[in-house]
Amino acid sequence: MIAENLKAIEEKIAQKCLKSGRNLHEITLVAVSKTQPLQIIQESINAGLFNLGENKAQELRDKADSFSGNIKWHFIGHLQTNKVKYIIKHTALIHSVDSIKLAEEINRRAELLNKKQDVLLEIKTSDEAAKYGIADEKEIFNTAECCLRLSNLNLTGLMTMAPFTEKENDIRSSFIKLRNIKDKLNSSGFNLTQLSMGMTNDYEIAIEEGSTILRIGTAIFGQRNY
Repeated sequence: MIAENLKAIEEKIAQKCLKSGRNLHEITLVAVSKTQPLQIIQESINAGLFNLGENKAQELRDKADSFSGNIKWHFIGHLQTNKVKYIIKHTALIHSVDSIKLAEEINRRAELLNKKQDVLLEIKTSDEAAKYGIADEKEIFNTAECCLRLSNLNLTGLMTMAPFTEKENDIRSSFIKLRNIKDKLNSSGFNLTQLSMGMTNDYEIAIEEGSTILRIGTAIFGQRNY
């Protein structure tokens, strides 16, 4: 099932890239494997998925300890400072830095491992109360500048979650806002290349608006059983 789903998704991504003038090779597909059991994750690896996304720190740690090889683990959920210790050893990219305090703790833990940790700032681009992320532009710039000063962090881009709605204009607006923030930061001397935006329900819009990292779970694994 996973191999068939993956093939269908990859074909849709390729078609959307062609229609929107995007380079397919600029886009990374992260399979959101949260809540999935080990045998399903192994099936996804067998199908060719090596970028896997988790949103709970201990779950990522336990899964990462269960697999070896070329897997890149992405932490995509809200991260508390006291949970950084669980993921820092394993994580290729942390998508959800939303405060200076968290950036400093990631840097401290990475330094202990002599590791340069790639991170994204999580930006709140909608009015949904349940969404995490930095909303204030001054705070975004201050946090980005802090990341630059921290020697064991590598700030590569931004992440957002679009509002959960069927209104395409609201979704698109969220993604455009993230891209515009990236452009503002880059015009001020940053060198950000990554936009992590787009999930099962909205990844085609995200591709049109410049996403470089898609976080897709349901379309690959099917509906989760919580």
